[in-house]
Amino acid sequence: MSHSAVSQAAAAVSVSVGNERSLGRSVFKHNNSISFNSKPWSSSLALNQKTTTMRDAKRYTNTTLCMSVQQASSSKVSVSPIELEHPNSYTAKIVSVERVVGPKAPGETCHIVIDHEGNLPYWEGQSYGVIPPGENPKKPGAPHNVRLYSIASTRYGDFFDGKTASLCVRRAVYYDPETGKEDPSKNGVCSNFLCDSKPGDKIQITGPSGKVMLLPEKDPNATHIMIATGTGVAPYRGYLRRLFMEDVPNYKFGGLAWLFLGVANTDSLLYDDEFSKYLKDHPDNFRFDKALSREEKNKKGGKMYVQDKIEEYSDEIFKLLDNGAHIYFCGLKGMMPGIQDTLKRVAEERGESWDAKLSQLRKNKQWHVEVY
Repeated sequence: MSHSAVSQAAAAVSVSVGNERSLGRSVFKHNNSISFNSKPWSSSLALNQKTTTMRDAKRYTNTTLCMSVQQASSSKVSVSPIELEHPNSYTAKIVSVERVVGPKAPGETCHIVIDHEGNLPYWEGQSYGVIPPGENPKKPGAPHNVRLYSIASTRYGDFFDGKTASLCVRRAVYYDPETGKEDPSKNGVCSNFLCDSKPGDKIQITGPSGKVMLLPEKDPNATHIMIATGTGVAPYRGYLRRLFMEDVPNYKFGGLAWLFLGVANTDSLLYDDEFSKYLKDHPDNFRFDKALSREEKNKKGGKMYVQDKIEEYSDEIFKLLDNGAHIYFCGLKGMMPGIQDTLKRVAEERGESWDAKLSQLRKNKQWHVEVY
């Protein structure tokens, strides 16, 4: 996360939405105002009025630096729902694009806020499809294929008005293995379009889609073990903001949220200021373990990957799973074989059959996987 852009994460933000639990995937009120009571959001925010309509991306531009990746100290925000039918596709606008990794991170990752004006509501853990402009080179005259991105905000968005969604996108750049030089013709079309976007640019989005990663909320005292590599942390940012930042009516989280995040180095950590703030403010309800592959060594002297951290805490993790904990995996699909091998080895060391345990976790709907 860019260190200059983030000075603090927020305390709980009240979202007064009536019976908030009744909100479906297409339920929100088109409310033109949000109210900011008590303290201002941040000293660097140029938001002086108590209500703002935020109908186009231009009106967001003065507030995006801080509000895109962190929130305020103790303000209360009101949001009112009404049923809306979302279309399959919607032309939204870019609010902001912000680099959220340091200079020593391998590659560029951006936090992108999109204004859907309340017309494409979603739940935490869902994904949007993005259709980049231009035509599909493999199908002349046809649009590009849809690319799916996990949403990195709660259903209320980074502005808590139900009108925006945030994506966490790593720019896909191709380097020729022989020359070592970048080949722009083979770069990722959609990720480069998103990372190069400017406030006010139009963006075609679809969805939302996905139910595998929806956050179960029937038990406010449940344990949620979240495992991610890189931008796979996106849905967990939404979960954690809902659990620790928003004061959700009729729901007070009293369980445990445990995040394992694997990245290359310290400069590659995403939303670290937010997560560290939760750790400070909610030590009994949040744990955060990082695996920095280029800076840390595992117990065998090799690179520290997220599966090594899982093995380090394996006894505790297995006990939590036995007691009903939910476990989530999100990131590149290449993360799963190493994790599965680790879990299988640990299970066998405990005298258990991993295949049988995994089958039971799936049957109990405790096992949630979204890899790409």
